[in-house]
Amino acid sequence: MKKLNKAMSVAVAAAMMVSLGACGNSADAAKDGTQSAGASGKVYNIGICQQLEHPALDQATQGFEDVLKEKLGDNVKFDLQNAQNEQANASTIANNFVSSNVDLILANATTALQTCAAATTDIPILGTSVTDYATALEISDWSGTTGRNISGTSDLAPLDQQEDMLVELYPDAKHVAILYCSAEANSKYQATEFEKYLDEDGIGSVVQSATEYADVIYVPTDNTMAQNTEAINNIALPAGTPIIAGEEGICKGCGVATLSISYYDIGKKAGEMAYDILVNGADITTMKIETAPNVTKEYNKDICDQLGVKVPDDYKAIEAE
Repeated sequence: MKKLNKAMSVAVAAAMMVSLGACGNSADAAKDGTQSAGASGKVYNIGICQQLEHPALDQATQGFEDVLKEKLGDNVKFDLQNAQNEQANASTIANNFVSSNVDLILANATTALQTCAAATTDIPILGTSVTDYATALEISDWSGTTGRNISGTSDLAPLDQQEDMLVELYPDAKHVAILYCSAEANSKYQATEFEKYLDEDGIGSVVQSATEYADVIYVPTDNTMAQNTEAINNIALPAGTPIIAGEEGICKGCGVATLSISYYDIGKKAGEMAYDILVNGADITTMKIETAPNVTKEYNKDICDQLGVKVPDDYKAIEAE
């Protein structure tokens, strides 16, 4: 990791949330498997508890469904329920899935995973869009598997590489604010880990108003932030404060650049894991948590143009909707 020439300070900018409101909570093999599952006549019922609607989570759900539709055709049925970022709603959804005795649950995002885990210890639960399973499930002796009826895919991008990106784009920055919702355990985890990487560059810590204090703001993958990108942008852009984002959706709304994973890909991987559990009888208790195979350097051309930011040639422009 490159070292900064000047000392920097981290502003853990949860205080900025006051202006945003309270925190919310192989082809042949596949073909053969599809034929086998179809021949059995078994229809698999899968409950999907999605924490809230936003592009990243929507893409993960789509990837999950697409894989299983490809492999199982008409032999899979989905019950997709959206919790609207309310823990009580997620709990109700999870309990309904248990009452319906679904064959498997997909829990999309951390609160969804936690509520589904509380609802059943028997039905297989696959998480996706979850950053750190040890943190989410309060597992202190983490080994890469949960040892229980839970596995899944993580949306954690390499935080050390994200910090390198920040340094690459802003080598003269002295103050960095980390903006996240402290009510989200995985966001807090990312903020803490990112701060450690900044500490390696001789950084201290201070709480200040982000746009008044920071040269750059870092926003990790955070569902509350993802819901409030317009409000964040309305504050940061006029102040001329650039934002490095943890994922593409946030970057599209308010960021300059991101080192992003593909949420569709981690959803697909979760779908492959579901097929292995349902059709091949894989033991979920020993299935390791999977991560995205690739990361991509991306930038928001509109915001970069407004701030006069020039990005290196290896960055890809985020496509406008």
